[in-house]
Amino acid sequence: MASKEKYTVILPTYNERRNLPIVIWLLNRTFTENNLDYEIIIVDDASPDGTLQVAQQLQQLYNSSHIVLRPRAGKLGLGTAYVHGLKSATGSFVIIMDADFSHHPKFIPGFIDRQRRTGCDIVTGTRYAGQGGVYGWDLKRKMVSRGANLVADTVLRPGVSDLTGSFRLYRREVLEKVMGVTESKGYTFQMELMTRAKGMGFRVEECPITFVDRVYGESKLGGEEIVEYLKGVMSLWVKV
Repeated sequence: MASKEKYTVILPTYNERRNLPIVIWLLNRTFTENNLDYEIIIVDDASPDGTLQVAQQLQQLYNSSHIVLRPRAGKLGLGTAYVHGLKSATGSFVIIMDADFSHHPKFIPGFIDRQRRTGCDIVTGTRYAGQGGVYGWDLKRKMVSRGANLVADTVLRPGVSDLTGSFRLYRREVLEKVMGVTESKGYTFQMELMTRAKGMGFRVEECPITFVDRVYGESKLGGEEIVEYLKGVMSLWVKV
């Protein structure tokens, strides 16, 4: 799968010191085995568990040309973390994913292959089509996720099966354009990115993934985020 293209992975982190070394090792192996040029931009929001210190050690191990650190002074939101990381991206394609091991790097070659074959602008991982699935969630969380996608699909009609997913590949210039008009900062950021991208006429392809609940640490999703999501859906319905 050798390619002249360079791929940038943006990894926002907060209290991921135990997950980060595993994810970085898997990313390095994935890109190396497929002869792909890459960089990983780690955006840490002053994690109290020492995630940044672990990232600094990983940078020494894998070289600063592959591991780029862009820490911030505090927890400023998922959306702004991607915006912050994108400013330092040098790849022609950008991959956004979670650092908690719920998004396995083994799916990245499939994303790249789908983009090459179709010439699309965005490839989004889906848990709810083809061979996609979710593992490690209890019934309540599965119902919340399914319900969130059902609400968004009914109200916004985005034309994708997993609007709340956060494992995607973008052409860098497309991501820059869409981020430029995206207003959300938190957990509705991914939903708004996709909705606006579709509204702007960019071509999106889906690639089935299996989502596995985080290995270490606790989920950041709570009641406030669910309320924010519902407000975000209605706001997008009005604006887009």
